[in-house]
Amino acid sequence: MRRPGGPRLSVRTRLTLVYGSLFLVTSAVLVGVTYLLTVRSMDKRFTMSDRATPMTVTRLRSLAVNGDVNELVALKADADRQIAQQKHDVLQQLLQSSLVTMLVLGVLAVVIGYVVAGRMLRPLHTVTATARRLSESNLHERIVLDGPQDEIKDLADTFNRMLDRLNRAFDAQRRFVANASHELRTPLTINRTVLEVALASRRNPPETKALADVLLGNTARHERLIEGLLTLARSERDLAARVATPLPDVVRSALDHLDDQAEEADVDVEVRLAPATVSGDPVLLERCAVNLLENAVKHNTRDGRVWVRTGVRDGSAFLQVVNTGRAVPSYEIGTIFEPFRRLRPDRPPRSDGTAAGRERTGSADGAGLGLSIVRAVVDVHGGTIETVPRPEGGLAITVLLPLSAEPALDAPAAVAAT
Repeated sequence: MRRPGGPRLSVRTRLTLVYGSLFLVTSAVLVGVTYLLTVRSMDKRFTMSDRATPMTVTRLRSLAVNGDVNELVALKADADRQIAQQKHDVLQQLLQSSLVTMLVLGVLAVVIGYVVAGRMLRPLHTVTATARRLSESNLHERIVLDGPQDEIKDLADTFNRMLDRLNRAFDAQRRFVANASHELRTPLTINRTVLEVALASRRNPPETKALADVLLGNTARHERLIEGLLTLARSERDLAARVATPLPDVVRSALDHLDDQAEEADVDVEVRLAPATVSGDPVLLERCAVNLLENAVKHNTRDGRVWVRTGVRDGSAFLQVVNTGRAVPSYEIGTIFEPFRRLRPDRPPRSDGTAAGRERTGSADGAGLGLSIVRAVVDVHGGTIETVPRPEGGLAITVLLPLSAEPALDAPAAVAAT
């Protein structure tokens, strides 16, 4: 078992080591068996008569006839030494040649095993790359593998069937949210109309008008909640079409929607827009900018400030919204983008470290879907969000989006306004 923090070997490397080890072990066994068989064969075949020269044979016959036994024994011993030396030389050369051949073939086996393992694992790399690209917005992608119906192909088919089920489940969930929101719009519209008529009527007493005014405010909050649910459901879908959209134009349009709100809150907005063009849905991008600016104005202080920037940084387009306000604890940063959550001032964290200063119910500040919609829009456009609490209070939220491949529209290099 690999210890945590130790070196991590890939499957390809492990397969290569297994192939190479098995080959070397098999080659060593083969060399050993060949060596032993050669020794046995040489012991049987290397005899005195086989290796003695014709002169030696003639001399032995002469000695045998003359009866010179001592010289015969000496010649036999000399012949045995020659045979033993020849056997040793042959076996040593055989062993050296076998070992060199085994090492050379072992290196070739490791290299070939590495290449073959890579080709065998290539379909798994395709499965992994597809799984990394998948998100809730592009579950329609499928793994396409060419080849025989083997175990890897079965894995890819099983993964595709799982994606089919997930895609149907997410589609059903989004359709339910959208349909429910649409169905709730009608009775809320009727209620708002009735309440507005009651407020406009002179025959109703002041108590009734006061009640109607309260109910009208609740209805407006419910309508904003439904509108947020619709936008959230739409923003989590994959984009059907992408348009080259200049971020400065998006921010200017968003600022037009929030001029009155910033004036009422007595918040100064400083804007500096540098050219940056992204590819996406202009409506969703505008909603993203509106929600960021609305959040910056709403969670601010009297005589507060908001700084808005656009431009290009590290190969990505960025939209940055920085605001003053109360200090935001670092433990709340991870939850501010969750649906139906808002900051509640001056609440310490729970003993387990979770953010107690959050509320999940509606209030006059909104439905708690603004930053959730921002995150959904950014995700569907393939971007990221950086959120940093300011030491002086407030947040610095930076949205990074991929640049558009199309050329940017002509625009002023920078626009400054207060």
